[in-house]
Amino acid sequence: MKRVTINAYQLGLVFKNGVYKRMLAEGSYWLMPADTVRIYDTTAPFETAYELNILLQDEALAARLHVVEVKEDEIVLQYENGLLKQVLTTGRHVFWKGIVQYKFVRAGLNKVQITENLDRTTLQHRLVAPYVRTFSVESYERAVLFIDGKYAQTLAGGVYYFWRNHIPILIGKVDTRQLQTELNGQEILTKDKAALRINAWAQYRVTDIEKAILQHKEYDKQLYILFQLALREYVAGLGLDELLEKKDTLAPFILQAVSDKAAGLGVQVTGFGIRDIILPGEMKDIMNQVLVAEKKAQANTIMRREETASTRSLLNTAKLMEDNPMLWKLKEMEYVEKIAEKISSISVSGSGVLVDQLRQIFTPQK
Repeated sequence: MKRVTINAYQLGLVFKNGVYKRMLAEGSYWLMPADTVRIYDTTAPFETAYELNILLQDEALAARLHVVEVKEDEIVLQYENGLLKQVLTTGRHVFWKGIVQYKFVRAGLNKVQITENLDRTTLQHRLVAPYVRTFSVESYERAVLFIDGKYAQTLAGGVYYFWRNHIPILIGKVDTRQLQTELNGQEILTKDKAALRINAWAQYRVTDIEKAILQHKEYDKQLYILFQLALREYVAGLGLDELLEKKDTLAPFILQAVSDKAAGLGVQVTGFGIRDIILPGEMKDIMNQVLVAEKKAQANTIMRREETASTRSLLNTAKLMEDNPMLWKLKEMEYVEKIAEKISSISVSGSGVLVDQLRQIFTPQK
């Protein structure tokens, strides 16, 4: 006989010639020499090299064990005393009941949506994260969710979690802020066959993501084509001079022409403008010559107008002086004063009063 002692928080399994016989709880026991005892710490997971199904036939032993069976399409989150300890995968896992408080949360991976009561902290835990797909949608974005190639739902801003499995998931995002597209280098012929290169811009906002993503492929490229065609339609219907004169009416025409069609794309057009209208080199020289000629003609017109006004003023002054001798004399004195300012000295000789002598000097003899 041999004596075996099982301490607190321990259990012993008795085997005879390799065959399981019974379980020993805390205490001291006398065993036959052919009996062997394997002692287990009940605060640690149960591990054994013996066939578990045979051991579990002992109801007393089975009552002291947690047996967790995990299928291929699921995982089990193992908590010890309220803390996540590990993630159990496919297989059979056994733990002792007693001192350590175990909790097991089973999650099926054969679906996409996470229906289990798991908070964000758990889903982001380093042990769980490899089994989770995470998608972020910004507050200024909207997204459409495709599961297994089929439209599932429209997502607002936020963080979304899905189980990682063989089912494909695709998220298409759209920026709902005001966006801008550039229409640069648009080469267009006017009605009178003048070749122009136009640079323009357009602003828009996506208002219906389901139309934009589900019903149309590359809605932004289609919108670009709408603007391009509307711009060509407008420019091709006007001559060069008329186009330059009506440049301010171009933007309203484009907005009106594109708005309804853009709404069918799920887009609201908010603005359009022309940045540059570039003429060919030869056309630019001709326009410069025309501009110079127009400015010269305007200058000549202004000069002739001023000359006419000056002549008319002189004529009016002459008529007044002819009808008013006193005005004539005042005018004489004015000129005499101007001349005197430029003469340092004047010598007067002969008889007669001074004014008569000056009149003889400055007034031509008839």
